[in-house]
This record gives sequence, C-alpha cells and structure tokens, in this order.
Amino acid sequence: MNFEEFLEKKEDTVEAAETPAPEDEEEELAEEADISESIDVQKAVVESLAADKAEQDEKINELRAENEALKEALKREGEALRNENAELKDKLRKLEKKCAEQEQSLASMGDVLSKNADTAMSNKVALLDRDTDIPDRFPGETREHVLEVVAEARKKAEDEGRLRRAQVLEGVLMANESEGILAEKRAELEKLFAENANILSGPVIEELQNKGIPHKNGEEYLLPAEIIKRVY
Repeated sequence: MNFEEFLEKKEDTVEAAETPAPEDEEEELAEEADISESIDVQKAVVESLAADKAEQDEKINELRAENEALKEALKREGEALRNENAELKDKLRKLEKKCAEQEQSLASMGDVLSKNADTAMSNKVALLDRDTDIPDRFPGETREHVLEVVAEARKKAEDEGRLRRAQVLEGVLMANESEGILAEKRAELEKLFAENANILSGPVIEELQNKGIPHKNGEEYLLPAEIIKRVY
C-alpha cells in the first residue's frame, strides 16, 4: 500500500475544508463595510460636534468680552453719575445758603419799610401815580416824559431864580436817571421826516401806522413838526 498517496489526498481534503465558501466571504466583506461605514459616520459626527463646540466656544468668548466691556462702561457711567450727583448736591447747598441769605435780607428790608410806614412822612414817599388806562407806547414812556418835564422845570426854576425848587428837582433827576429812550424815539422820527423831505408820502404814512403814530387831526393831515410834538 502506498501511504504517500493517502497522505496527499488527506492534505488536499484538509485544505479543501479550510478554504471558506464564497458566501462566507461576502458576509465578512459586508460586515467589514458596515463597520467601516459606521466608523466614518462616527468620525463625521465627532468632527461636527467638534466644529459646533469650537463655534460655541468662540461665541462664549465674544459674549464674555462684550460682558466685560459693558461692565466697564457701566462702571464709568456710574462714576460719572456719582460725580454729577455730588456737584448737584454742592450747587443745591450753595443755592439754599443764598436763598437763606436773601430771605434774611428781605426780612431786614421789611423791618425798615415797616418803620418808615410808621413815620408822619410815609404817605408822601410816592411822588407820582399814573393812569393805567393810558398804556405806554414803549417800556418806560411815562417815566421818560415825567423826567423830561422835571428837567425842563428845573431849568426854568434856575432861570427864574427859584433856588429851592431847582434844588428839589435836581435831586429828583439825580435819583432817577433818564434812559434817553424818549429822545431816541424823537430823533428816529425826525430822521424819518428829514429823509423824506418832510413830506407825508405813502411809505412815511405806512411807517407811522406801523409805529401806532397818528398823522391826521380829523380829516386834516398834520405837519411833521406837529406830529413830533403830539407824540414825543
């Protein structure tokens, strides 16, 4: 009996038994493909999560920076408000002190007026009253007219040798200095007439009407000199 042939056949049988079937190979390849695909999916998920985390970290850093900036701005604003509040408190204290001083001054003045009212001359302190139904054409018109009359009366008293009257009127003028508004108004009107050859033309009449100055006596037109005398 040839044993070598038997051994060769047995080895061939073993090799044939160890060789996997085609179906097993396909299953193994499919499993490997599934594993590879699963790994790829997991990698993609991990990469996506890593990207999201990096984006979130960047946003968090930005928000932290904004938060710090806001804190610093609020700190500066709070400091400015505290300084402003301190300044306002200081101004308020000064105003309260000034008001207290003024109240004290007014109280003292009230005492003085009260004492003056008790004297026999108290009813003669006010030199002039006026009719409020005759309003001023400009602020202080009545006062200016009165002061001009006093000045004219003082000059006339001096010319006539009435020394005491002149002294009294001079005292009134010294205590009540004229602002010269009446003289200015009169000069403006004289200039208007002079620039228009003392003729009551249309523009002149319109200007007089704007100033509230009458230019007629009934139906008769007044001369420029008459208008000035009647008004100023």
